[in-house]
Amino acid sequence: MSDETFYLTTPIYYVNATPHLGHAYTTILADTMARFQKLRLGSDRVYFLTGTDEHGDKIAQAAAKAGESPQAYADRISGIFQETWKRLGLTPNQFIRTTSEHHKRAVQRFLQTIYDSGDIYFGQYGGHYCFGCERFYTEKELEDGKCPDHQKEPTYIEEENYFFRMGKYQDWLIDYVNRHPDFIRPERYKNEVLAFLKEPLEDLCISRPRSRLTWGIPLPFDDQFVTYVWFDALINYISALGWPDGEGFRHFWPSAQHLIAKDILKPHAIYWPTMLRAAGIEPYRHLNVHGYWKIEESKMSKSLGKVVAPLELADTYGLDAFRYFLLREMTFGLDASFSEEALVARLNADLANDLGNLYSRVLKLIQRYYSGRIPEWSDEGGLSEATRAAVGDMTAAMERFAFGEALGAIWNLVSATNKYLVTNEPWKLDPADPLTKSVLFTATETLRKIALLLSPFLPQTAERMLRGLGIDAPLASVRLEEALGSGWLGRALERRIEEVPALFPRIQTTAQKPSEEAKRAPTASEALPGQITIEEFRRLDLRVADVIEAASVPGSKKLVRLRVRLKDEERTIVAGLREQYPLESWTGKRIILVANLKPTTLMGIPSQGMVLAAEDDAGNIVLLTPEQPIAPGSKVR
Repeated sequence: MSDETFYLTTPIYYVNATPHLGHAYTTILADTMARFQKLRLGSDRVYFLTGTDEHGDKIAQAAAKAGESPQAYADRISGIFQETWKRLGLTPNQFIRTTSEHHKRAVQRFLQTIYDSGDIYFGQYGGHYCFGCERFYTEKELEDGKCPDHQKEPTYIEEENYFFRMGKYQDWLIDYVNRHPDFIRPERYKNEVLAFLKEPLEDLCISRPRSRLTWGIPLPFDDQFVTYVWFDALINYISALGWPDGEGFRHFWPSAQHLIAKDILKPHAIYWPTMLRAAGIEPYRHLNVHGYWKIEESKMSKSLGKVVAPLELADTYGLDAFRYFLLREMTFGLDASFSEEALVARLNADLANDLGNLYSRVLKLIQRYYSGRIPEWSDEGGLSEATRAAVGDMTAAMERFAFGEALGAIWNLVSATNKYLVTNEPWKLDPADPLTKSVLFTATETLRKIALLLSPFLPQTAERMLRGLGIDAPLASVRLEEALGSGWLGRALERRIEEVPALFPRIQTTAQKPSEEAKRAPTASEALPGQITIEEFRRLDLRVADVIEAASVPGSKKLVRLRVRLKDEERTIVAGLREQYPLESWTGKRIILVANLKPTTLMGIPSQGMVLAAEDDAGNIVLLTPEQPIAPGSKVR
């Protein structure tokens, strides 16, 4: 990351439908990263861009279906996106629309620049065109003759158009990606791009004849054609900064990073860098690619009828609980399964139990012992090392867009603070005892730092925590390095803690009232009675999985909640093996799962599979693990 500036973009979202969870997830990631960088660099050095993509076939068709003009339709849907982001508390520096005049002028100037250099030519092309994707597909790219995203057969179209000599830049792009190993990240997507580039790179059709489509930006050198929607849309990343002469472009473009979902990898990793090269513009710094949220094992998709409305969830559970679940649950770059049950489990376990109880316990003790005034002390005691580790680990994780790991680092500090209180038991001490003052001062000071670290992720919660501690400085004016010092503490010492409202009230559900059967820990020794046929055995889908996180299950000494990875998918598994394997021993283990077990709920936590273990006659239980290293997701035969 640049030490001077930080420029981050989301994709500009297509206005053929209203926002769903996938759109919200990407934008919340970007908002979180922008807030973190503003905390790190200062708000004037950070620029966060989002917006809407408003041209092309799909928009014209959707507008006609709605009985509106394309512009009126785009205005309405773009307005819904802007209102949704406002209600979700997202704070971009700019919301760009591709129907804006300044963007149209930039697109036409970009096209003319490449045309004048000889990299655009007129020709004839025939291919399989998906109106949903607004792009041509080769036979090799289709799946069973259908578009891989929309599961529909494309239309074969043959017509004259203008083409960008993209193939001319293939060798340059391969060399650039190899020389800049973190240009596309995570690495799996870099490898995917390099694998695609092993085949000859075709030139890109960049126009549509106005005889077929009028809703687009006219080519500056031939007004009988409009610009292909992807060629138009990608240019927003520089038009928003005032390219070519704007101060914003000179100031922020050298630090540009794009954030996208994996379905639009090819346009951003192949079309866009070659377009920039042809126009004489340095490529962006990083392309950061995340996976899909899945519902019932399918990608979240409006066209497939599988979507989640983000505002409904945020209204039900609160903005910060919604943000926390999205940021913590998905490992950046991999797919994750969405369920409301998992959201509630995260809210109750992490936010209500871990953070909320810690905050309430400390502040109520200060109310009881010292009439709400934080005791003065000069030493942070035994949590300074844990704080330094949390700050370092969080910062390193954010460098890699590993949002879940960054939150995990903060939660390590939450756990350390809880452990510190349990060890010292200030509720059993005399309030006048210097040890009591030291312990509660240390806990309070650590809560202040936890709030600061949480502010990019849970901005409303961080402000509530700080106000509860008597600190009312606006977070927008704070720099992390300075605020981690003791400068704010004086304000807290001067204020009295008047009340301690719950940060996150627990959500009670019927699933949290388990039957006696559900309370019993599952064991790997429970098998089907009698013999089975080979056909019955083949119904079992046994898979290798990597454990990436382990956590306790509130109210149970036997159960452990595991977050595991199977190839490009993550799952939550509840296993009854905590007595045999302590929490700290799980992370990094490679285990065997029954992957097609019907999901169930144990102690209020959804479980998507069963861990396999062996048990002898004496009751000793050991995990079953692969003998040799093998990739997660591998099938056990």
